[in-house]
Amino acid sequence: MSDTNPNTKNGKLSSTRQLADKLREKLGEIIFGQPQTIDALLIALLAEGHVLLEGLPGTAKTTLVKSLAQLIESDFKRVQLTPDMLPAEIIGTSIYDLNARSFSFQPGPVFSDILLADEINRTPPKTQSALLEAMEEHQVTIDGNRHPLGELFTVIATLNPVEFEGTYPLPEAQLDRFMMKVIVDYPDKGAEQKMLREFSKHPSLRYTHQLQLTPITSKAELLAARRSLSLVRVDEALLDYALEIIRDTRQNPNLELGASPRSALSLVAAARAKAAIDGQDFVTPDHIKAMTPLVLNHRVVLSAEAELDGLDTAHVLKQTLGKIPIPR
Repeated sequence: MSDTNPNTKNGKLSSTRQLADKLREKLGEIIFGQPQTIDALLIALLAEGHVLLEGLPGTAKTTLVKSLAQLIESDFKRVQLTPDMLPAEIIGTSIYDLNARSFSFQPGPVFSDILLADEINRTPPKTQSALLEAMEEHQVTIDGNRHPLGELFTVIATLNPVEFEGTYPLPEAQLDRFMMKVIVDYPDKGAEQKMLREFSKHPSLRYTHQLQLTPITSKAELLAARRSLSLVRVDEALLDYALEIIRDTRQNPNLELGASPRSALSLVAAARAKAAIDGQDFVTPDHIKAMTPLVLNHRVVLSAEAELDGLDTAHVLKQTLGKIPIPR
């Protein structure tokens, strides 16, 4: 049956929403007070985008990613990045076999479905750059040989915004390969109260990161959900609206660096995924507006004058959204 059949289309998108709802509900039982972070992670995963999680220590960034990987029955690898880590420790290397008298390739942790790059700003640029080809082209090249990565391959990196000693800022080229940057803040008082009550009743919950969760979906189902996003309609007027947002950042006097063409693709893809998990088969201006801060915050750079005036990128992007006419 063709995807143009309304019943087929509605059925596939309904399955995508149900999948997102199941993952959202289960993750909400493990991670308290972070619904926006969970939604952003699900949107990026569906939209085939990499994610940068920035948050203070103890806000469950690592636990969230590990839990998500277990719930979708995926091949998960974690790399704790350090200043002395070498690129080969991420992508792999060729090792000479004395018995066979030939080199054999030993794959690194990048050969996984979900790669958690913990504290990515703690490793130097040379090691950070090992992820560039993998994130953009889903392959790594070693000794002139191309090694493709899996269809689901996704990088989720974390960084701590308050520790500067021994850290290396991510260059713009690296940042641009992340579909979105999600700020993980402290949970509100009610969520922390709930967390304390649950942990006092069930002390083992404190070690959630050590638990083996039962998968509630498969990799095949997630890949099918990704493909269903092509059924979400994006009108020409909304494509123009997204482009106007992107182009405004390049002309904005408060910004030294505007958003790239890649960010326009990311914005539309994220809006499509947002529409799908909201149960809609078409993108609205609200979907694009909701995704704009997540997709653009880390891709634009403030001018020196704007910094002196006390502005931040969130404020500048809010001004941009306020002045661009919404299509009717």
